[in-house]
Amino acid sequence: MTEHETAPQAPEGAHRLFGERLSLAAAFADILADTGVSHGLIGPREVPRLWDRHILNCAVIADAFADGERVIDVGSGAGLPGLVLAIGRPDLELHLVEPMQRRTDWLSSTVEDLGLDNVTVHRGRAEEMTGTLAAPAVTARAVARLDKLARWCLPLVEPGGRLVAMKGRSAPEEIEQARTVLRRLGGIDPRVVEHGEDVLREPTRTIQVTRSKR
Repeated sequence: MTEHETAPQAPEGAHRLFGERLSLAAAFADILADTGVSHGLIGPREVPRLWDRHILNCAVIADAFADGERVIDVGSGAGLPGLVLAIGRPDLELHLVEPMQRRTDWLSSTVEDLGLDNVTVHRGRAEEMTGTLAAPAVTARAVARLDKLARWCLPLVEPGGRLVAMKGRSAPEEIEQARTVLRRLGGIDPRVVEHGEDVLREPTRTIQVTRSKR
C-alpha cells in the first residue's frame, strides 16, 4: 500500500489570496497531489510546483469577476481554475463543464470532500451546453487557442458578459489571429489583462472578450 502524496507547503502569497480559507485551498492541493495524479489529471512532476504554477496562477484571476457572479469553467479537468475560484471566492457560483466521465466523477468527489456548496459539475462538451447553460462570465485554462475556444465559449456568455481565457505570452498573437472569428461571434474589445503581479514571479495573463449585446 503506497502512502498518499501531499502537496508542498503553501507559499507566502497564498494567505493573501485565500485568507481564512487557506486551509481549504491546502486540502485541495493535497487532493491534487494524490488522486489528481493517480487519475491522470496532473503529472507527478507538477506536484512540487502545484502552488505557484497551478493554484496561485488560477487564484489571481478572481479579480476578473464581480461579486456574486455566475461563472462557467469550460474544460475544467482538475478544477483549474473552477475549484480554485470556488474556494477563494465563495460568493461566486461556479459551473464546471467537463466531457470526460472519470474527470467529472473526480470533480464531484472533490467538491463533496471540500464541502463546496457553490459548485455544480456538468458532464458534456461546451458546444452541447449552448441554449441550456449561460453565464455573465465564462473562463477556461489550457483548453485551446483563442479562435477555437471562442467558438465553444462565447455562445455560453450572456450578452454583455465576457470570456476570461487564461493564456500565456502568446496572448497578443492569439488575439490577432482570432479577430475574424471573434467578430463573427459577436466578440468585441479583446484585450490582454495581467493578474497577480504582486504575488507571482510572472503574472497570469488572461484574454478578456466581451460579447456584444446586439
